Formats: sequence, C-alpha cells, structure tokens
Amino acid sequence: MDTQALAPETIQDVAPPDSIRSAHLASARLSSRVIHTTDDFFAPAASLLSPLPPVQRANTYVATGAWYDGWESRRHNASPPDTATIALGVASGRVLGFEVDTGFFAGNHAERAGVLGLTADSDASALAAAEGAWEVLLPPQPCGPSARHAWLLPQLTPRSYTHLRLQMFPDGGIARFRAYGRAVAVLPEDAATEIDLAAATNGGRVVTCSNERFGKASNLLLPGRGEDMGDGWETARSRGAGHVDWAIVRLGVGGNIARVVVDTAFFRGNFPQSVVVYGAAHAGEGEPGADAEWSELVGKAPCQADHEHVFADLGARGKGVTHVKLVMVPDGGVKRLRVFGTREPGKGATT
Repeated sequence: MDTQALAPETIQDVAPPDSIRSAHLASARLSSRVIHTTDDFFAPAASLLSPLPPVQRANTYVATGAWYDGWESRRHNASPPDTATIALGVASGRVLGFEVDTGFFAGNHAERAGVLGLTADSDASALAAAEGAWEVLLPPQPCGPSARHAWLLPQLTPRSYTHLRLQMFPDGGIARFRAYGRAVAVLPEDAATEIDLAAATNGGRVVTCSNERFGKASNLLLPGRGEDMGDGWETARSRGAGHVDWAIVRLGVGGNIARVVVDTAFFRGNFPQSVVVYGAAHAGEGEPGADAEWSELVGKAPCQADHEHVFADLGARGKGVTHVKLVMVPDGGVKRLRVFGTREPGKGATT
C-alpha cells in the first residue's frame, strides 16, 4: 500500500470522501486502550494514547531510569519489533492515516514504526490471533528523534478495524500514536435495540458549528462525562441581542430518536440559559447547514448547572433522523449530547 508522508498538523484535514475532519480513533478520550505490549520497561505504553502533547521533565528519574512521557522499551531487542496492541474505543474504524510522535526521545527514539490492523470480536480473540491474521496498514517507516511524523494512506481503508498494533523497530521510545479515520458502528442484530445514535464511538461526528472558542464541538460526542469542563463544547461570550450558538451532528446511525440528553456537567457559571434541539432527514449531497430545513425535536428548554437534561417522548418528531442541530441560547458550554434511539430496519451505519 502506497503511503504519503505529510505535515502532522494537516492530516486530520485531509478527509476524503467528504470535508469532515478525521477522528483520532486511538485516543484515550474515546476509551481506546493498550491491551498488550512486548516490553514497556522504561515508560508505559498507555501514554501513547494521551490526547495531550508530550512533555519533558529534565533530570527527573524513576526506579527504571530517566522519566519519559511515552512508551519506551529496553535496549538490545533480539526479536524486533517491539509492539503495543491497542483496542480501539470506537466500535470499529476505517483508517486514513497515522501519526507517530517521538517527542523528547532523542538517542533512544524508535528508528522505524509500522502499523497492523485486525477485526476481532473481543480483546482475547485479538491477542490470540495468529500473526498472519493481522493486516499491514502502514509498512515500517523511518522515524527521527523528537519529531512528529505522519503518513496518509491512499484512501480510507475498505475494511473497518477493532484493534491496531503499533510496531517499533527495533526498540526504543515513541511518545504518542494517533490513528485518523472514520468510526463505524457495529450494529446490534435486533433493530429494536436502543443505542446512542450520535456517539463518536458509533461514528457520530460534528460537521460544523458556529463557534468553539474555548472547547471543541466534537467533544460533545465523547464517551463518559469526563473529569472537568476541559473536554466539553464551549463558545465565546456573546454581546448582541438575539445571539445563539449551534453545532450540527451527523448521526453515526440514522434512525428513530426516543430521547435526547443534554449534559452540562462541570459547566457551573457558564452553561447556556436554554437549549433547542432540531432534527433533519437529509438525503442530499453534502451536509445540511444551519439554515437547512430543520424540525424541532426539543422546544426551548431552560438549563441548569452541572446537570443531565433528559428530553423524552419525542414521538413522530424523532422518526427517520440523520442529523441533529443543538442550539445554545445565547452561548455557553455543554459537556455531552446523547441521542438515544433505534436504527431504521434495513439501514446500516454511516461510513
């Protein structure tokens, strides 16, 4: 498979077949986790998945040696490569590109890195799979000291994967690993089973928003309630009358909405005065804009600080929805948006 090296800061914006930014599928914020490593004697492989940039603590030592913010294995690996096996937090994902950051590893950095992919029904199955069952997604690529390296695949992988295996040749250190692409829902066989249609782990994604000055709108779809307001959606303060902020979400699975949850967790002095939620059944090209034909799912409802606002009994209003628009009046912060419902029979996940 041909790959293209490119600037790491641009890789998320190269997003065929549409203009939506790629998701970081292997992020710890999506509950991705390292389930096995051949060696992480000097520094734990779990650090690879941190959404934060690596940091340096010069002249700081722990029991095994100098402290590093990343994954570092022993010297003199007799059977390269060292590997870290990652269970993606998303249901499954199609991959577009990878980033390997050797930040602050210099003289002990990995010389090359590669990535394999696998689709498995459990972590145990993935760990038990024969080496030949893993598909090469990124052949070994050269890595330099203390630098971000990124590679773009020719296209989104036709298959979706549940597990990735980062290879480090022959040994050494890598600070961060990122896998970019599209989350794809693994749907329950029973179409009547209720799921979160908007969850990032099920392929939901924010396609556009009015403002995200203090927090990305894509955070709305992350799992869990987080630990602070740092991973919510927060806009700038508005000054004019009649102002609203909005975010448009493409559901990972179009379907029938039973209830909507707007969570203002940790937003205590900066939550919106009220919210409105709209839905659309969009069948055209591209994505619906803020002025598209939207139907009201949840009328203007007052908000409280640090609270899960549940709106149920949507009835016919929630049928056949592909996109939702969350409106904050006039501005502020929302932690999470949940859109619970059932998929339409015979329809699959959005890819």
